[in-house]
Amino acid sequence: MKKIDLELAVGFFVLIGVLCFGYLSVKLGKLEFIGEEKYVLYAKFEKAGGIKAGAVVEIAGVEVGSVKNITLNKDYQAEIALLINKDVKIQEDAIASIRTKGLIGEKYIEITPGGSDKILPEAGIIMETESAIDLERIIGRYVFGKV
Repeated sequence: MKKIDLELAVGFFVLIGVLCFGYLSVKLGKLEFIGEEKYVLYAKFEKAGGIKAGAVVEIAGVEVGSVKNITLNKDYQAEIALLINKDVKIQEDAIASIRTKGLIGEKYIEITPGGSDKILPEAGIIMETESAIDLERIIGRYVFGKV
């Protein structure tokens, strides 16, 4: 009888450990099964500048969404689809900028809210954008005296 109790206790703790490991994997991996409600907005940039799918979208330093995908449109511009949380409303005169965290850090999209009363609808386009700054090009111009 004691052996069965010991095996049952060990099995119970192993099960708890597996559940904890699964929970941490989902949280650290930022997977969402019972996902937040999100909607899609688009922004067109001259240069995507190293931004990748899954990159963070921020407003005032607060994460409000992520980059869904990046495509090249018929005008040879980078068209970026943004997944924005449903509770966040973006004005039609907002500005989307590609920024870098730190000097050589990861790229993200920063949205600067506008002052308009009109809100972008789902699948709307953010008209004002700022492409990423190309540090290599700036440094190259400086080194060769073209600045």
